[in-house]
Amino acid sequence: MTDALASFSAPTGEWFRSVFDAPTTVQIEAWAAIAQGEHALVVAPTGSGKTLAAFLWALDRLASRPATPGTKVVYVSPLKALGVDIERNLRAPLTGIQVSAERLGVPPSRITVGVRSGDTTGRERAALLRTPPDILITTPESLYLMLTSSARATLTGVQTVIIDEIHAVAGAKRGSHLALSLERLDALVGKDVQRVGLSATVRPVERVAQFLGGDRPVRVVCPPAHKQWDVTVRLPVSDITHPGPAPGSEPPVDPLLGGPGTDTLAVDSATSPSLWPHVEQQIYRTVTQGRSTLVFTNSRRTAERLTGRLNELWAAEHAPSTLDELPDRPPAQIMAPSDIVRGVPAVIARAHHGSVSKQARAEIEAALKSGELRCVVATSSLELGIDMGAVDRVIQVGAPASVASALQRIGRAGHDVGAVSRGDVYPLHRGDLGPAVVATEAMLAGQIEELRVPRHPLDVLAQQTVAAAVAAGDAGLDVDAWYACVTRAYPYARLDRALLDSVVELVTGVYPAADFGELRARLVSGDDGRLYPRPGALRLAVTSGGTIPDRGMFGVFLISDEQGGRRVGELDEEMVYESRVGDVFTLGASAWRIEEITRDQVRVSPAPGRTGRLPFWHGDDEGRPAELGRRIGRLYREVGRDPARLDGLHLDHNTQANLISYTGEQRVATGALPDDRTVVIERFRDELGDWRVVVHSVLGRRVLGAWALVMAEALSRAAGVDVQPVVSDDGVVLRLPDSETADRLPELLVADPDEVASIIAGQVGGTALFAARFRE
Repeated sequence: MTDALASFSAPTGEWFRSVFDAPTTVQIEAWAAIAQGEHALVVAPTGSGKTLAAFLWALDRLASRPATPGTKVVYVSPLKALGVDIERNLRAPLTGIQVSAERLGVPPSRITVGVRSGDTTGRERAALLRTPPDILITTPESLYLMLTSSARATLTGVQTVIIDEIHAVAGAKRGSHLALSLERLDALVGKDVQRVGLSATVRPVERVAQFLGGDRPVRVVCPPAHKQWDVTVRLPVSDITHPGPAPGSEPPVDPLLGGPGTDTLAVDSATSPSLWPHVEQQIYRTVTQGRSTLVFTNSRRTAERLTGRLNELWAAEHAPSTLDELPDRPPAQIMAPSDIVRGVPAVIARAHHGSVSKQARAEIEAALKSGELRCVVATSSLELGIDMGAVDRVIQVGAPASVASALQRIGRAGHDVGAVSRGDVYPLHRGDLGPAVVATEAMLAGQIEELRVPRHPLDVLAQQTVAAAVAAGDAGLDVDAWYACVTRAYPYARLDRALLDSVVELVTGVYPAADFGELRARLVSGDDGRLYPRPGALRLAVTSGGTIPDRGMFGVFLISDEQGGRRVGELDEEMVYESRVGDVFTLGASAWRIEEITRDQVRVSPAPGRTGRLPFWHGDDEGRPAELGRRIGRLYREVGRDPARLDGLHLDHNTQANLISYTGEQRVATGALPDDRTVVIERFRDELGDWRVVVHSVLGRRVLGAWALVMAEALSRAAGVDVQPVVSDDGVVLRLPDSETADRLPELLVADPDEVASIIAGQVGGTALFAARFRE
C-alpha cells in the first residue's frame, strides 16, 4: 500500500489510509497508468473501487496545486442519476483530504464540483458559466451543448475526461456522438486531454479501448476478477400453466356478475390463472425479511404495478383501513385485466424510473440508502454504477434483457469490495424460462455479449459538422482540419473523404435531387474551403442535437397558483390522449388527479388514498441481442436431447421441471424445437379461414425485425395483398388470405442472401421501427 500511495500528496495518502485497509488491485494498476498521463480503460466488477481509481489522482492534483480558473476534470455519465450520485459520493474524499491537509498544516485548496445535465435549471447553468467548477459532472449531450455554445470557454483548461459506464454508449450512435465531442474538446484545448474510461461489463476489451482512445494508445487495466455470486432462478409454483390461487387469497366477486340469476365469477383476482400473485407474494416476503431490496423490472409500467401491489400487501397485513375499495367495473371491462392500483401509502416500496421526476428519484435513492425505505422497484434507471448502499438482495422480475444487463443489475447487491452479490430471477411466463436460465448461467460465467461500435453514422456527423461550424463562428470551420479531427475518432477512423464531402453538400444545400429541395441549408461553403453558419444554425444545433429520440412525452407538473409548479414526472402521449380531467393515475407509487391537460403538460394535484390507473409507456423494449438468442437456442437443443443439461445450474426444481415440460410440449406440437440451428415454420387457419403463419426463432427482434420486412415483402408480392408482420423476440406472425401462396412458404420466407440488404433498405424507411429507432 505504501508504494501505491507514494506518489500522492501527504493529505490524500493520510485520508485514504484512515478510511480503507488497502487499495484494491484495480486501483493500484489504474493509478500507475493515470499518474503517467496515459489514457486508460479500467474494467473491473461492481464494487471494486473503479470510481476512486479514476478520480483520486485528479483530486490529489487539484488539492496540491494553486487554484486556477476553469474546469480541469470533466466526468461524463450516461445517466443523469449516476452523475448526481457521483457528485454526492465525491463529498467524502474532498472533505477528508481537506481535513487531513489542515491537520498536517498544509494549506488546503478548495475544490469545487458542478453538475450540468438536462435537469440543470437556467439559473444553475448561468452560475456554472460565471464560476466554472474544478470538476464538472455532465452527460454526453450536455458536453456537446457546452462545446457548441459560449460555455466552451470554460473548458479550455480541461486536463482529464472520465467516461463512466463506457459500454452503455459505445455500442450505439450516442457513443459515436460522444466520440466526436471528445475530439472537439481536444481541438479546443489544443492538445490531447487524458481520457479514462470505466466499465464493469465489456467485451471485447480491446475494441472498447480503441473506442475510448481513437488513434491514441490506451492502457487497459483489467485485473483478474473474483466476484462472488449467489443467484437463483425461481418459480413459485409447480406448474406455470396452472398456478392456482395465491396463498391466503380469497376470490372477490365482481358486482356485475354477482346478482340474482347469474353465476358467481372471480375476475382478475389472485385466484385467476395468473402467475403474478404468486410472484408478488414471494417478493413481498423477501422484502419484509430483508433490510433493503432492489427490484428490477423490464418496463416502467411493470415497476409501477409491482410497487403498488407490494404496498397493498403491506397495507392488507398492517393497516387494512387504508385500503381503498376497488371501483365497480364497466361491463366492457369485466373480462379485462386490471390496470389500477389501490390508493395506499408508499410505506415499503417506491418506483424509480426515467419518467419519475429528478427530485423524486433523489428522495427515493436517499431513502433506500438510509434504510428508511425497504424496497425500490426500478427499471434501467438504477442499472448503471449508482451506489445504492448496503442492498441485501436484488430481484429481477422477468428474464433479463441481456447478460450484461443481468450482471449490472444483480451487481447492485453486495456493492462493497469483496462482498457477495445475492439475487433472484423470476420468469413471468413459459417463454421467459429459457432466457432467464441462460442469462443467469452466462452472467455467472462472465460471458457477456460482444459490443459492436457503429461505423461512421453520417447523421451524427452532420449534426457535429453544423455544431463545429457554429462554434467556429466568423473564423469558419476548415473542412480539411475537420476531416482530420473526425477521423481521429474510432467510429470514423476509416471514413472516406467523399462521404464527408457528401455530408458537407447536404448541410450547405447542394442536394443530389429536387426531392431534397424543401430542406434548408444550415451552413455556407466559402471559397476558402471553410464552412460558415447560416442564421438559425446555432438554435438548430442546440435544440436538435444528440441521438436520444423525442418520445413525445408530456411533462406532469403539480398545479400551482405560482408560475411553474413542481415537476412530478412524465407520461406517454398516448396515455394522455386516453385520459380526461378528473382521472386519477399512479406515478412513483403516488396517486395524482388530472386537473388540466395543455399542449405539452399534464397538471395534477395529489390524490392520496385514491385508486388510480396504471400509466403505460411505449418504447421500453429494445429486443433480445442475437448472441443471447443463439445461447437460448443452444439450451433448448441440449435440453431437448438430454434434460440432465439443467442439473447443477442455479435454478430451483420448479423452474427445471417447467422448462423440460415446455420444450417437450413444443417438440410434440411442431415436431421440432426452434433452436440456434433450426427455424420452425408453423401455419394454421384462424377463425375467418385465413392462414396464420408463425415463424419460430429465438434470435430476437433485432434480427427478426429485419427478416420480417423481407418475408412481408415476398408474401405481399406473391399474395397481392399488404402483409403486416408482428414481431417478437421469439418469432414472427403473419396473416395471409386463403390462397396457394400458403403452399409456397419455404421458398417465399427464405430470401436470396444477395437481395436481403436492398430489400431491407427499400422497406425500412416506412416502418414504425425506423421512426422510433433511427436516431439512436
